[in-house]
Amino acid sequence: MTQAEIIDRLKAGNERFVEDKLDGKLQDSSRRDELTSGQAPYAIVLSCADSRVVPELAFDTGLGEIFVVRVAGNVANSSSIASIEYAVAHCGSTVIVVLGHQSCGAVTAAIGGGDNGYNINHLLAHITPAISAAGEGAEVNDVVKKNAQLTVEELKTRSSIIADAVDSGKVKVVPAYYNLDSGKVDFL
Repeated sequence: MTQAEIIDRLKAGNERFVEDKLDGKLQDSSRRDELTSGQAPYAIVLSCADSRVVPELAFDTGLGEIFVVRVAGNVANSSSIASIEYAVAHCGSTVIVVLGHQSCGAVTAAIGGGDNGYNINHLLAHITPAISAAGEGAEVNDVVKKNAQLTVEELKTRSSIIADAVDSGKVKVVPAYYNLDSGKVDFL
C-alpha cells in the first residue's frame, strides 16, 4: 500500500468505529498463526496511554496491522522513539501517526505545572514546548493538537533513522487528534 492508501485505510477504519460497525477482521487464531513467523505492520501509532484511547479499535485494525507505542501525552521520549525506530527499520512500517486526544490528562497536568515528582515532571517537560507554541491562555485541546504537531517534528529531529526514512520518502509522519466524545480521528 502507498502512504496515502494507508492513511485512507486508517480513516475508513475510524469511520467504521465511529459508526459502531467494526468488522473485527484479522483477530482470530488463524491470524495469530500467520503472525508467529513475524510482523509487518503498515502503520505506527504513537498514542497516549489513556485508557479511553485504543488505536487498534479506533482504526478498526486486526492483529499485526499497526504497531502501537503508548506513553502519557504521546511524547517522543527516548523509549518511544526507539520503539518507533524499530518498527521503521525492522518491520517496514511506512506511516507514523502521532495521536493526541481530547482532554488529555498529561497535557492538562503540564499546563497546570507544579511538582508532580521526578518521573512525571520529566514526562511533562516534553509537553512544555507545545504550551509555549500554543500561546498564553490556550485551551487544553489546542495544546494537545500543537503537541501532536511538534512531536511529528521531534521524531524527525531526534532520530536519524526516522529522518532518513522521511527524507527518502519511505516514511510519512502525520499528526492526528482523537475526539473522546465521538471517537472520530481528525488528521491535522
